[in-house]
Order: sequence, then structure tokens, then C-alpha cells
Amino acid sequence: MGNGIRYGFKYIIKSSRIFSSLESKNYRLYFTGQSISLIGSWMQSIAMSWLVYRLTGSKFLLGFIGFTSQIPSFILSPFAGVITDRFSRHRIMLWTQILFMVQALLLSFLVLFNVIQIWHIVALSLFFGFITAFDSPARQSLVIDLIDKPENLGNAIALNSAMFNGARFFGPAIAGMLIIFIKEGPCFLVNALSYIAVIMALQKIKIPPRVKNETANNIKEELTEGFKYTFGFKPIQVLLILLSFLSLVGLPFAILMPAFAGEVLKGDSNTYGFLMSATGLGAFLGAIYLASRKTVIGLGKIIAFSSVSFGVSLLCLSLISNPLISMFIVFLSGFFMITAIASINTLVQTLTEEDKRGRVMSFYAMALMGMNPIGNFLAGSFASGIGISNTLLYSGIIIMLAGGWFTMVRPSLRKYTHPIYVRKGFVQE
Repeated sequence: MGNGIRYGFKYIIKSSRIFSSLESKNYRLYFTGQSISLIGSWMQSIAMSWLVYRLTGSKFLLGFIGFTSQIPSFILSPFAGVITDRFSRHRIMLWTQILFMVQALLLSFLVLFNVIQIWHIVALSLFFGFITAFDSPARQSLVIDLIDKPENLGNAIALNSAMFNGARFFGPAIAGMLIIFIKEGPCFLVNALSYIAVIMALQKIKIPPRVKNETANNIKEELTEGFKYTFGFKPIQVLLILLSFLSLVGLPFAILMPAFAGEVLKGDSNTYGFLMSATGLGAFLGAIYLASRKTVIGLGKIIAFSSVSFGVSLLCLSLISNPLISMFIVFLSGFFMITAIASINTLVQTLTEEDKRGRVMSFYAMALMGMNPIGNFLAGSFASGIGISNTLLYSGIIIMLAGGWFTMVRPSLRKYTHPIYVRKGFVQE
């Protein structure tokens, strides 16, 4: 019976475009371990925000904690990209998962023994951000090493997003219920234990050693080379500028959700959990949609439409105080947010030369995770001054304008992308 289930699973993978990248054993191992671990990560994220809000009632501190957990990525990502191109991405990621587990254990003990203070949260958030600065470029660059067929890269990236946002659906709902009955501590402990799954999966993954570049420059020269390549190639430059706006102005809506649930919707941690789950469900379905696509051709149109629609959804959210309608709108926000971001990821990786992938993805991480803490800080500050709804309103307008800008410049990028698509066999000459 066990063999029958296994063969049935393999048949589903082979017969469905959505799961094509799971044909690769290494990627299946990675996908399984991460699927378990990310549920715990989302539980910790929700519990952390609610803990800060419960202890302080401060919207500013919600934004500040988001800032401290991600600002190291903004500062260290370019250096981490050089490390990623020089050393094993696989080993780097294994060590970052171990350190993530240590961080979660420390947090859980402080909360369970009721000695947690805000300075503890700030310090552990900075530690988390330091680990993330090295984890993100390694994780993003590792995907192509895990798949047997390069044409499955887009599918693997979309499945990564589906995995991340599937966990985003389950994790917040579980955390919301646990917080009501037994407070935040168990959420942090569950997250710590969940890292065991991904650590075991990474230990089983076998990747041939990469050929070392014997002519490697010093770190400063490699940083300069990576910067010139990333921002000297117009398609990648434009994509990262748009991603920076999405991260700086759009993504911080999530950090305001505890206060939005409590003050605008008059709810509790369960309301917050369901809001984040609705966002996660929308993002999950958006990622599944991208995974079902057969080619990178047409992703530019998806990015343009999704960016504008993401802005419209934030604008609509600013006008609503009904819980059910709010959940539907954040569902749409999640869908359009992930279709824009995952499509940008796929295009950037498709257009990037292999020997510069780590450095380019470090700038991608800087745009996504480095700009986000600044946005979190600004969102918390503005929400304290002009209110949550007005902050969401202005965020929506700015994202709509950024999406409109990308729509206008997109046609000018074809002369750069077409030769690469021809070389990689996506289109005919």
C-alpha cells in the first residue's frame, strides 16, 4: 500500500504542470521540510506582533519591531551575496536554519517563564534580521541547484511562494487560537521545533560541489561588479525599483493588522489571525496560478496588472470597517501581492547570469526585505499620527502610481529581454 501511495504521488507530480519541479528529489526534500518549518515561522510572526501590541498597545512599536527584524538585510545583503557566490549555498542555508531555531528557543523560554521585556524582543529581532540577511540570498539562489531541469525554475519559485503562503494561511489561524487560550509562548516553541524538519531535509539533500572561480576578485571588487551588473542592466534595475516600492509602501500593511483588527474592526487576536490567514490564502492561490503557467513569457503583464490591483485593494481596505468584507479585501491583497512579487523573482532569476546570481539575489533581498523594515517603521509612525485607515489609503495610491509607471516603461524593456529569451529557448528568433 505504501508503494502504491508513493507511485500515485509521483504520477500526480508528473501529470500536473503545477507540481513539475517536484520531480526533482532534492527539491521535494526541500519543499517538504520548508512546508513544515514555515507554519511555525508564521505562528511566531503572528505571536510576536500580538505580544508587542499586548505589552505596549503601541502602533509605533509594532512598526519598530518590524524594522529591527529586517533592517540588517538592508545593510548586510550585498556582502551576503558575495558570500553566497563564493561558498556553498546549501551549507549556508543549513547553518542559518540552526541559528533560526536557537533564536526561537530563546524567545520561547523568555515568554514561557514570563520574563520577556521589550528590549529582549528588540535584541532577538535584530538577531533574526542578521540571520535573514545571509539566509535570503542563499535560499533564493539555492532553488536552481535543487531542480534537475532549468526550465522548471519558474515553477519552483512559484511553488516556493505557494508553500510560503500556504503556511501563511494555516500558521496565523493556529497562532490566533493558541494565543487566546495559552498565550504566545507555545507559538514560539512550536516554531523552534519546526526547524528540525528543514534541517533534516537539508542534511539529506545532495548537491554536486560548485566549480570554484579561480580568478575571484576580493570582496570589494566583487561587490562593485555585482552592483554594476544589477543596476546597469535595465530590466533588472526596473524590476528591483518596482519591488522596492512594493516592499517599502505596500507590504507594511501586514504590520498594522493587529491594530487594524483591534481598533478598526473591534476584534481580538482571533480576528487578527483570520485576517492574516485570508491574506495567506489569497497569496497561496496567486502562487498556484503562477505555478500552473508554462513559460515566463507574459510575466511582465502580470506584474503590471497585479501591482496596480494591489494598490487598489489597499485603498479599498482603508475605507472598510466590516470584518467579513475586510477579510475578502485582504484576500485580494494577498493574491495580487504575491503574483507581482513572485513574478518579479522569476524574471530576475531568468535574466541573471549564473556566476552573479548570489549577488543579484542579494540586491533582490535588499529590495524586498531590506526596504520592508523602513516601510514598517514609517507605517507605524504614520499610523500613530494620521491613523491606520489614512496610512492604508496613501499606501494604496502610491502603489497604484508605481504600478502605472512600470506599465509605461515595460515596452522599452523588450529589446533587452528578447535576446535572452531566444538564447534560453523560450521564444523563436
